[in-house]
Formats: sequence, structure tokens, C-alpha cells
Amino acid sequence: MTDSYPIYLDYHATTPVDPRVAEKILHYMTVEFGNANSIDHIYGDRTQKAVSQAARQVAELVGASPREIIFTSGATESINLAIQGSIINHQSPYLPRIAVSPVEHPAVLDTGQALVKQGLIDITYLSVDKQGQIDLESVDKVCRDRVSLLCLMAANNEIGTIYPIAEIGKIAQTHQVAFLCDGSQAVGKIPINFEEWGITYLAISGHKLYGPKGVGALVARKGYPLKPMMFGGGHQGGMRSGTLNVPGIVGLGEACRLRGLEMAEDEARIANLRDKLQDLLLEKIPGLVVNGDINHRLSGNLHISIPDVPNSAIIARVRDRLAISTGAACSSGVEAPSHVLRAIALSPNAMEGALRIGIGKFTTESEIHRAAEILAGAIGTIGQLMEA
Repeated sequence: MTDSYPIYLDYHATTPVDPRVAEKILHYMTVEFGNANSIDHIYGDRTQKAVSQAARQVAELVGASPREIIFTSGATESINLAIQGSIINHQSPYLPRIAVSPVEHPAVLDTGQALVKQGLIDITYLSVDKQGQIDLESVDKVCRDRVSLLCLMAANNEIGTIYPIAEIGKIAQTHQVAFLCDGSQAVGKIPINFEEWGITYLAISGHKLYGPKGVGALVARKGYPLKPMMFGGGHQGGMRSGTLNVPGIVGLGEACRLRGLEMAEDEARIANLRDKLQDLLLEKIPGLVVNGDINHRLSGNLHISIPDVPNSAIIARVRDRLAISTGAACSSGVEAPSHVLRAIALSPNAMEGALRIGIGKFTTESEIHRAAEILAGAIGTIGQLMEA
């Protein structure tokens, strides 16, 4: 970032678009601008080929078939299509029931609650431990008990906990339960294998992996039909009508291609930066606690609590120099404690002092050192004011 902007450490909320991705997007906005469904001339032909290539690039990153890719506006739409589309198609005399963890994104939790209020489904909530991890035995138990859809994320958007998706997928397959995995925080950061891991539906969002906002995908396994939510034109095999966002789709494809090439090296470097920042903060800030599963978390995630120091006061003091957050971007401005932090039974003091820091591939080592100084200085000043 330039000197006029704060240091950006909120990569869970969104990532900057990779300049190479932005170049592709611009080309398909200004030169290859055709409608991918206009098949009567070369403009449509060329953009249709670009969309097909993007489907291959997305599929290759997550170990799926290009024919399983449905382009959407992002993970929220993908999740809604998977949940609502599968429930509408439910074939059983029983009311369909979905099983979710309490730390899922609101796209899952709120959609489920909306369907409950309409009398369309029941919900079973799984439990998590203090690190946010799920108990596989409880997953197996609920899958044995007539669950229609299992919804578990690949990685948590607040505390960064990574879940054993391959094992969960095998459990779901054993009991013939459809499995929706919210991969928005994980795809492009950790390896995902859709086919081998037994995932039925995988939600992806472009802006979490250095692609553009407003585009994503649902990877939908063959043999698990969905009812579409949008009609009018029959685009994408009738699964998602509407003129295709070709620049966004091409940008998502290119972002996925680059993550496939560079993910391992980038994430190793990011983890080193995260560990360096964690060590600096533990050294400089008395009483600081690191939340979540520190052995199974996203490379760029550092979720901390400074008990008895309100996170709102910290944000107010650093916001012009440092971009971090008190929680999920989708819940920004909401005064109620994070549902994720409540689920892992964080103490009220720890919740009040919780901060989410997200490091990414454009973060520099000098920014890490500067961020530690800014945070430590702000917290020290707040502590002195509170004692006065």
C-alpha cells in the first residue's frame, strides 16, 4: 500500500485483485466484450470459449470436472442455490433436515433459519470445541439419522480453523448424505479435492483468492440435481439464468490458475509472516491470547484477544494506520458478540477484546513489524487511559 493508505491486514474480508487478473478482466471489458450467449458472431464465440476455459481453471484448482461448475455472483449465492435447490428437490415423506455447525458463515445459518421459519426444513446444530473443531463422531451420528444435507465449511472466516473435509466427506458418502462445503476461505489457500473428498456442493468466492468481487462458483456433483432459483434464458444449463459476467468469470478463472501455480510457495511465506507477527505481539502485549486451533489454521489467520481492552477502542486508534477487524466483514457494525466466538465459549472479556488479523501474499515483512508497533502502542495507550 502507498503511504496514504493504512497497512492492509484484513485479507479474510477481501483480497486485492492480482494485477495479472485485473489485466485479464480489463481485456474482457473493453476488447473481448461480447455476450457469451451470442452465438451468431465471433464476439460471442470468443467469450464463450473464455468462459469454458475459466470453468476448466476453476475445476482444476479444486479437483472437479468443468461440467460441474456453475458460475454465480459469489459464495453466498452458491450456498443459497445448494441449500434451497437441494431442499426443493427433496424426495421423502419426512420434512428435510440439514445439519450445520454453529460456526458457519451467515450465508448458511441465515438461509437455514429462513427455511425453518417457512416450515420447509428442520435444522440440527453440531457442536464445536474451544478451538472451533468439529467432532467427527458427532458428524457420523447425525449422518446416520436421516439428515438430508450436511453443511460444514472448509476453513473458518474468523478464527481460521481448518476442518478435516476429506474425513467428513467420507462419512457423508458412507451414509449417502449430500455434503455442502463452504470453501470461500479455503480455496486457493489449502489443497481441495472435490471428487476424491466426497464433497457434493462446493461454494467458491472470487474476491477471497485475489480475484474480483461479485463472481464465484458452485461446484455441483453429478447425480445430485438442484432446482434453479433464477429463471429467464436458461443459461448454464438452466441452473443459473442471466447474462454471464464474462469479465468476472475470466478473472475468477485466472485467479484460480495462478493460485494453482503459486499457492504452496505463497502460503508458506504467509505463514512465516503470521508467526512473526504473533511472536512480536505476544512479546509486546501482556495478557494477549491467540484464539482458535493454532495447529490447524489458515496460514494468514491470526485471531487474538486482549482481555479487558475493548476492540472498538483499539480499532478507533489504529484505523487510519492499520486495517484489521473485530470480526467477519458480513457482520461489521453488528454490536452482538460474534456467533463464532460464542460457539467456542470465549469469555466475555476475551470476546470484547477480540481482533481478526488477515495476512496475504502482498503483505511485506516491514508491514508486519510496523503493524506490531502500531497495535502495541495503541493498546498501551488505551491501558494507561483506562487506569487513569
